[in-house]
Formats: sequence, structure tokens, C-alpha cells
Amino acid sequence: MQLHKWAKWYKFSLDIYILVYVKILIFWYNLNMHENFYHNVKVYYEDTDAGGVVYYANYLKYLERARTEALTTIGLSNLQIKDKFGALIIVKSCNIEYKKSAYLEDELKIRSFIKSVTKTSFFMNQIITKDKDIIAESQIHLVFVNEQGKPIKVPEVIFDNFKPYFCDSIKL
Repeated sequence: MQLHKWAKWYKFSLDIYILVYVKILIFWYNLNMHENFYHNVKVYYEDTDAGGVVYYANYLKYLERARTEALTTIGLSNLQIKDKFGALIIVKSCNIEYKKSAYLEDELKIRSFIKSVTKTSFFMNQIITKDKDIIAESQIHLVFVNEQGKPIKVPEVIFDNFKPYFCDSIKL
């Protein structure tokens, strides 16, 4: 009789362990199994306050630079998007969480990937790190608009060229 109770408890524990393990694997896969764009930034004196700590608004500049460089990797620029498609990419919203401070002369790495897509916009996650430490995490909602500020469809060439940066949870 004791063995039977122990076997039930063991099976239940094993089921929980497997469930947790599978959830961790799925989370890791969604986080890592898509292309990431990386951009490096060095912190200069102009980026810091008197104490040598990066001023909070400058992280937004770093994120913008990384997004601009990501465009370059697919053969485009903001000016080309304006000229070829009559479109601008604007930030509709930005949520940033500051985890740690960065300091003068730190070498930072910005990892960017697209989390979700709509017909007129996409959500990009960007993570600023120093070595293995997360400095800041952000979620940016970017919208394509015409020169009158009205939302327009994301140009197909941009959509297609950014596909490698889509998170695997995006269903096309």
C-alpha cells in the first residue's frame, strides 16, 4: 500500500516538473530563436550627469540609434522610406524600465527584435545590456504614417526584410 501512494506522489511530481520544464523551454525558444539586431554604444561624457551616470533620457537616444541602424541592415534609411514610400516611422508609445545605471565610458549593447506586427505598425522590444547585466528594457510601438500623419500600411519590402527579426510568436 505504501508503494502505491508513493508512486502516485512521484508521478504527480514528475508531471509538474515536466510541465515547468516545457514552459521554460517555450519561453527560452520565444526569447532566443529569432534574429536579433545588435548595436553597440559607448557612453560619452556628454551622456552623463555630474556624477558620471547616464541621464535617463539618453537611453531613448541609444534605442533610436539602434532602430536606425537596424533599418540600415535591411538596406534602407529613414530618408529613403520618406522618399520611396512617402512614409515616416513614428513612435506611438514607449515603455522603458530602468534596471541599473550605466556610467561614463561603459560599453553597452542594444538587442532589438520585433515582438508583434499589425498592418500599420509593429512593436519592437529593445534591451540595453552591459556585459551580462540588463540596464534597461523597452517596448516601442512604431507606426508608419504618411506625410499628413495618417497611418498607412507597412511597405511590403520593409515587412519582408524585417521578417528575420520577428519573434517566433508572430503568426503570419
